[in-house]
Amino acid sequence: MASAGAHGAMRKLAAGIRRLCADRSGVAAVEFAFIAPVLLILYFITMEASQGLETSRKVARLGFTVADLVSQQSQVNTETLGDIVAVAASTMQPYHRSTPTITITAITITSEGPTVEWRYKTGEAIDNTINVPAKLNVPDSFLLQVTSTLDYKPIIAWSGQNVAATGLISSFGDITMSNTYYVRPRVTLTVPCSNCPGS
Repeated sequence: MASAGAHGAMRKLAAGIRRLCADRSGVAAVEFAFIAPVLLILYFITMEASQGLETSRKVARLGFTVADLVSQQSQVNTETLGDIVAVAASTMQPYHRSTPTITITAITITSEGPTVEWRYKTGEAIDNTINVPAKLNVPDSFLLQVTSTLDYKPIIAWSGQNVAATGLISSFGDITMSNTYYVRPRVTLTVPCSNCPGS
């Protein structure tokens, strides 16, 4: 009798295991639990890449706008240049996680080479080094060089800036985006600045 009872219990246990293996309810939830993290990671990577590319285009547009506006002036001062930069910086909206740096350099090129006439820069100390491409290094000419630079902060790093940079967040640092434009004055032969450093 005891063995018949044990045998019946084993049959019930085996039947229960078979029913459990055949039961498909909840499979979708388990599959979703496996797939959801991958889908979320792909979504955030796609979003971050598209925002990074768009911001890079805005940095280029910022430099081009400043170069275009300054080249149309007959003369400037630091207030005028500040206004031009402020207007052009509106092209960066709605990005606001870091502030772009704009450098405007007026270069006079003589037979002895290029020299800095004046330089205006937002944000940092002024560096007097210049680099003129060979095809623009024409003696007896004037050139405006405008460089726009941004330390792009990815959303994942920016949102976690108040948290210790560990794990995955530590691998998402600032990405430097920079563009340089060279333009000739459009109204006059030179664009003097009355109160810029070096003028």
